[in-house]
Amino acid sequence: MKKVSKICCIGAGYVGGPTMSVIASQCPEIQVTVVDINPDRINRWNDPDLNKLPIYEPGLKEVVEKTRGKNLFFSTEVDKAIDEAEMIFISVNTPTKTYGKGKGQAADLKYIELCARNIARVAKDDKIVVEKSTLPVRTAEAIKSILQNTGNQVNFEILSNPEFLAEGTAIEDLMNADRVLIGGDDTPSGRAAKDALSAIYEHWLPKERILQTNVWSSELSKLVANAFLAQRVSSINSISALCEKTDANIQEVSKAIGLDSRIGPKFLNASVGFGGSCFQKDILNLVYIARTFGLPEVADYWEQVILMNDYQKNRFAANIVTRLYNTVSGKKIVIYGWAFKKDTNDTRESAAIYVADALLDEKAEIVVYDPKVPESKVYDDLDYLNSRTPEENRALLKVVKDPVAATKDAHAVAILTEWDEFKTYDWKKIYSNMLKPAFVFDGRRLLDKDFMESIGFNYYKIGQS
Repeated sequence: MKKVSKICCIGAGYVGGPTMSVIASQCPEIQVTVVDINPDRINRWNDPDLNKLPIYEPGLKEVVEKTRGKNLFFSTEVDKAIDEAEMIFISVNTPTKTYGKGKGQAADLKYIELCARNIARVAKDDKIVVEKSTLPVRTAEAIKSILQNTGNQVNFEILSNPEFLAEGTAIEDLMNADRVLIGGDDTPSGRAAKDALSAIYEHWLPKERILQTNVWSSELSKLVANAFLAQRVSSINSISALCEKTDANIQEVSKAIGLDSRIGPKFLNASVGFGGSCFQKDILNLVYIARTFGLPEVADYWEQVILMNDYQKNRFAANIVTRLYNTVSGKKIVIYGWAFKKDTNDTRESAAIYVADALLDEKAEIVVYDPKVPESKVYDDLDYLNSRTPEENRALLKVVKDPVAATKDAHAVAILTEWDEFKTYDWKKIYSNMLKPAFVFDGRRLLDKDFMESIGFNYYKIGQS
């Protein structure tokens, strides 16, 4: 088995950056180069001020500081990195299609194809190409076809190595992975390629945690893993709605069923809904694949997970309107949290975007605070929905840096990300700032109901009457 000495990763985003940083830190003999066509993103990865990295992830700053400039490099010189590398990771965005066949469900593979064609054009010697992006089943087949038919008569081995990272714990997930999945062809050269990638992970993970499969099993396993996790979230959220109509408490229900060893406690925290780049996209992809292969019942089953998640977000926004006397027109509502979860600055599919959009449709005046999400990103997220003009979004919604001062003359606070700092705020001062009656809508079940009500708040907590 040939040892890999140079790796290139195309894509310096939420997967490529952290993954390559950890590989570089654990494999000092391997030169790792992360490339991206976005010069601003690369400049931020290279910024001497590690607080300006484009991604916020606990532990990432320390890993980058240890390796950057030694065996970890960030560059816009894509062709040079491809040419020099023996192993190339593709870690570019695969958003849900917004046009044409499969619109709203299928993954848009244009960036993957562009990468494959670029690799084929540049490569002069044999390469191992690793799918790191989340991709639909049989994408490796398409990549192989492009590489073999447009290449320079070199041999390409295509591997599927899906990521199973949770944002906010990505470095820990990489350092202590439950499993690493490597899919490839069951041929001598395919097995050698799988072993070469396995040898990299074996620098810090036990070999028994590295599972080798065929390509299709690997690709499908990633989609199914996220679908199962999202299904648990939607399941408990559906019960939270029932709890609010009865005297049940969703926290007690979650604990009771989570103690069943067959079920377990993870992903049973009721909330305003799941977000992030993977859950919705991967389920929609699964739905599309099932329909494509003539399995409508399978497609309908998984689509219900998405419908329940949308229902939870819509229900939360509607409840704010109802409890504020059926109108929020002209009322100031402060949103705490814009990221889809704590300990990340990623906002993709965040519940906050859709709750804010619904309230803006009701003519509310929205004020947003998030400790890690910049103002420009908040506006980009809203503009992307095309619900109103960019000018209207900026007139109706303000982003602030002082979360307590922001509550002056507010009618309500809505907690939409579970940032720990929200628990430490001076809620008595916040109450004194607000118009009365003062409302708090806790979409993350972060605060104590008795305490909040003792201050004087009208306090609403998901999953509790």
